[in-house]
Amino acid sequence: MKAAVHDRYGPPDVVRIAEVDKPSAGERDVLIRVHATTVNRTDCAYRSATPFFIRVVSGLVRPRRRILGTEFAGAVEAVGGGVTSFAVGDRVFGYNEGPFGTHAEYLSVPEDGMIATIPAGVAFAEAAPGTEGSHYAYSSIRTAGVEAEQDVLVYGATGAIGSAAVQLLKSLGATVTAVCDTAGLELVRGLGADRVVDYTAQDFTEDEQRYDLVLDAVGKSTFGRCKRLLKSDGLYMSSELGPWWQNLILLLVTPLLGGKRVKFGYPRQDQETARHLRDLIESGQFKPVIDRRYPLDRIVDAHRYVETQQKVGNVVIEVVPPS
Repeated sequence: MKAAVHDRYGPPDVVRIAEVDKPSAGERDVLIRVHATTVNRTDCAYRSATPFFIRVVSGLVRPRRRILGTEFAGAVEAVGGGVTSFAVGDRVFGYNEGPFGTHAEYLSVPEDGMIATIPAGVAFAEAAPGTEGSHYAYSSIRTAGVEAEQDVLVYGATGAIGSAAVQLLKSLGATVTAVCDTAGLELVRGLGADRVVDYTAQDFTEDEQRYDLVLDAVGKSTFGRCKRLLKSDGLYMSSELGPWWQNLILLLVTPLLGGKRVKFGYPRQDQETARHLRDLIESGQFKPVIDRRYPLDRIVDAHRYVETQQKVGNVVIEVVPPS
């Protein structure tokens, strides 16, 4: 089968298209003909081994996993003898961080992994970006215990995590202030944000409103800068560890001080999460934002674009050209 592989760490050019062995379905596995996948920040981090500590899990000298890719959407081609949840021909989507392997024509995943059926009427390319950013957003929202009518600020509201967070928060009935640049204002309003702040025109940390949760979906701010935005018992959450990994320290220290705290969401790769996201897509409460689409043989261009940090939502790779 055809796959995008990398045999060493480095810039986008280390990725190449090659012929590799097609996987098979084990006793409790589902073999999927991949129609669409994505390139995201996670892929770029593992490809370049940035930050360096990623090598602890990805391989100290060279990558343990030659084929990257976390998100997938496709059709079930075969199932193991012990599989009961899926059948040949099912249209499915999901997330496979760790084993990776979605940047290929075929993928084998456990039946009990983060996989669900695609709602009727949703194309493969529309379903493929439905798990990565959204499951990170969902983990933060769930950890924070966001409820209806609470006030939440999302910084970086046009990215994969941020654009999902705005929609997931609105599905809960929260009041959302979204922070983005000028070009993203109309998009974010269309996602349901109650209020939009253009960070190129004003410093969002000087906002007079106070929030139950400030979610930094791009990891470019800090608890110190955002603390004044929080209500007396408010939470700050980030998609990154922060300068000098300070959020890990603050995670331990701030609960001891009382009042405003730092927390982390802990993503779960399970069927409950996949099915929850599937239900939100089916109901129309969540629609993944797609910036660009590339064919598999142009995946290097997709890596380059994602590394510009200018993408809006998600970058989709169409492994099977749309009919």
